[in-house]
Amino acid sequence: MCFLLILCAVFLGAKWTQNERAEFQAMFRDASQRKFDVLLFWALDRLSREGVLETLQHLSRLTAFGVGYRSFTEQYFDSCGIFKDAVIAIIATVAKQERVRISQRVRAGLDLARAKGRRIGRPPQTQLSSELRSNIANAYQCGGTSLRALAKKFGTSLATVQRCVACIKGLPTEECYLPDSSTPL
Repeated sequence: MCFLLILCAVFLGAKWTQNERAEFQAMFRDASQRKFDVLLFWALDRLSREGVLETLQHLSRLTAFGVGYRSFTEQYFDSCGIFKDAVIAIIATVAKQERVRISQRVRAGLDLARAKGRRIGRPPQTQLSSELRSNIANAYQCGGTSLRALAKKFGTSLATVQRCVACIKGLPTEECYLPDSSTPL
């Protein structure tokens, strides 16, 4: 006579960001304590929607804990079967290609934005009036006051004062202008 004992725990989460899913973290905690031997998930995209690399890292963590995994709808995702090593190798290769493609897309997007004259990075937080800019410039040229003290005196950030000073010193002019404006900082 043979008995099959099935222990089941359900780990469900409403949020898709893995770091915020308490149930997802509880599953890894239970896996590290070997409270179960095999993780059964409906499909790989239901386990993680973070991308191939992160999913591979999750599967590797399970393997490191000594826990197998199986996809209910995708029979080839089975760490308990004979094709375990082949599947992991394919996933790792796809993850590597995905990293390369993402990097290329980001670089291409940044290059295109620069070519169109767009400012890369966070937009300036402070819109300074012409009068305030000239007051900062005059205070700097008089000397004796640190940039940090000027920022505090005029109620703006140190970076804004540094941009004003850069304009006075004749450093790159693109830093001296606000987006969609020809008025210097």
